[in-house]
This record gives sequence, structure tokens and C-alpha cells, in this order.
Amino acid sequence: MSYVSGFVVAVPAANKETYRKHAAEAAPLFKEFGATRMVEAWGDDVPDGKVTDFKGAVKAKPDEVVVFSWLEFPSKEAHDAANTKMMSDPRMKDMGSNMPFDGQRMIYGGFASLVDERAAGKTGYVDGCLVPVPAGNKEAYRDMATKTAALFKEFGAVRVVEAWGDAVPDGKVTDFKGAVKATGDEQVVYSWIEWPSKAVRDAGWEKMMADSRMQGRAMPFDGKRMIYGGFAPILDV
Repeated sequence: MSYVSGFVVAVPAANKETYRKHAAEAAPLFKEFGATRMVEAWGDDVPDGKVTDFKGAVKAKPDEVVVFSWLEFPSKEAHDAANTKMMSDPRMKDMGSNMPFDGQRMIYGGFASLVDERAAGKTGYVDGCLVPVPAGNKEAYRDMATKTAALFKEFGAVRVVEAWGDAVPDGKVTDFKGAVKATGDEQVVYSWIEWPSKAVRDAGWEKMMADSRMQGRAMPFDGKRMIYGGFAPILDV
């Protein structure tokens, strides 16, 4: 199964192009270290939440935009080997000293793929999501996510990924657990849906919400603490 390094970052809006270039320069290194894909998606439709939201997750300031980003690896072993190389490579140190955002508020972690459903088409828009799920509900969540992924694909999605928290560290300022107010028995799920465009995404969600197959489903997690938002890819390599 594939393995994911997930990130959420607060970036000053004025630094959008600088951030994109910084990420593009890092991409060849990540490929060299074993990553198979790198995506950086710029916040576009990121709502405020009553309990949790993406902005609060990274303590975003009024002039900052949330970026939802991930690296994909063929396995956990490949991910771990890449991390070892990154930590000792001087090129990564140089890039780390010139980041166009506050790295102390970046949240990151390693996630093992639970669901990865694909359809034909290219990615033009991304729905990102963070979910706190009781560890005992892992299989119930997988079952629910698999059924829901089939509907998303029916309504236009090109890919649906659900990845289970595996190496999610505690942070000094921000972290994934704090983002969703995870309790001691909960794991964080890092999830995304890829759509060919924002228009298809909007239409797809409208169909999902009206579909009788979505009605009355019991969720194996606390939906009030789930975080979600829409993001426009600025780098996909």
C-alpha cells in the first residue's frame, strides 16, 4: 500500500509565487529520495468552522492562505528511507533556511493508505479533509469511506484517498492531533478527493448531498471536529 506524507501550511498570500517556486525547486530532490508524487494545493474555498477548521489548525493570520500538500511514496519503508536522506542532505538544509512561510506552524505526519480509488481524468481541484477517528473504528471507517468513494467517482471525482495516521508527531505550536482536537483513543485520517475542475466538484457535491444513498448513514467519527476545504493545485509533479 502507498504511504503519504501530509502537510498543512499557512503561507502569506503575497508569497504565493515564491512558495510555488520554492516547492518546485524541492520537487526533484523528493523524487531523488523516492517520492512518486508531490502536490501543493492553494486554499480556495476554506470555510471557518464552529469547532475546528484549517485556518485554526495552523493558526493562520488574516493575510495568510492555507496550503494542503502531500508527498506520495510506494511504501512506508520508502518513506522512512527518504526521511533519513532528507535529514542529512545539505541541499535540504539550504532550502529549510529560506522558507516563504512560518515553519513552526506547519503541521505534518505520515499516513498509511486505507482507501485509494481512482477513475479516469486529470486533477484540477482538490478537496482536503482531516478526520479524528477512534482507533477501534478503523475498519468501520474504511468500509464507510470505500462506499462513499464509489459515489464520489460516480459524480465526477478522479481519485479518492483516505490515509490512516501512522507517524503523527506532537508539535510545539501546532500538530494534526490538535487540529482536530483528537482524544487519546483517536487517530487522524488525512484524506483528499481529486476533481477535474472546481465546477465538477461543486456539481458533484450537490449530487452527493441529494443522493438517497447518503441519507441516514452513521458516521464512525465525530463530524463536528472534521476539517475540510477546497484547494486549487499550484504544483503537481
